Amino acid sequence: MFDWLNDAIMATAGSPWIYLIVLFGVFADAFFPPIPSETIVVAAAALGFATGTPNPWIIMVLAAVGAIAGDNVTYWMGSKIGLTRFRWMRAERSVKAFDWARHGLEKRAGVLVFTGRYIPVGRVAVNLVAGATGLPRRRFVPLSILSGVSWALYSVGIGVWAGAWFHDTPLLGVAFAVGFALVVGLVIDRIGAARASASRIPRVRATMREDHARIQSQ
Repeated sequence: MFDWLNDAIMATAGSPWIYLIVLFGVFADAFFPPIPSETIVVAAAALGFATGTPNPWIIMVLAAVGAIAGDNVTYWMGSKIGLTRFRWMRAERSVKAFDWARHGLEKRAGVLVFTGRYIPVGRVAVNLVAGATGLPRRRFVPLSILSGVSWALYSVGIGVWAGAWFHDTPLLGVAFAVGFALVVGLVIDRIGAARASASRIPRVRATMREDHARIQSQ
C-alpha cells in the first residue's frame, strides 16, 4: 500500500491528478482505515513545498474537505446500519473500539470527535458510534468541521516543515515527513489507549462493588 501510494504521488506530483488522489484518499480513509491519508497529505505537502508542485494550500483545503465529508458519511452509516450489521463489526478489535468510543462519547463527545480524527481506527469507531447512538447531527457537524480543518493544518504543516528542511533533497523530505507523522500518530494512539484503559478501571471496580453488595444482600 505504501509503495503504491509513494509511486502514485511521485508520478502525479506535477499534474492535477495529485489533487484527486488527496481528496479521494482522505475521504475514503474516514471509513476504510487501510488507506493512510496522513501519508498522502504529508507526502504531497512536503513535495509541493520543496519543488513548487503540488500547491500546499490546495492540498490543505482538499484534505479538510475530504476529512469533513468522510467523517460525516461515516456518521450517516452508523445511523443507518448500526454497529453489528457486518462481520468485521463483530470482531473483537471492532467491539473494543466501539466500546471505547461509546463510553468516551457519553462523557466527552466534543473532545473525542476532535481527537478521534487523529487516530486511524479511532476515527472510524467514533464516527460510527456517534451516528449509531444518536449524537445530534447539529452537534456532530460543527465538531467534524473543526477536527477536519485542524487535522488538515497539522498534516500539511508537518509536510511543509519537512519540505523546508530538506528543500534540496525533496524525496528525503517526503520520507522524513511521513516517518515523523507516523510517530506522532502512534504516540497519540498510545495515549488514547492508555486513557481508555484508565477510564475502564473505575467502571470495573464499581461493577465489582455492585456484585459484592448483591451477593451480601442475598
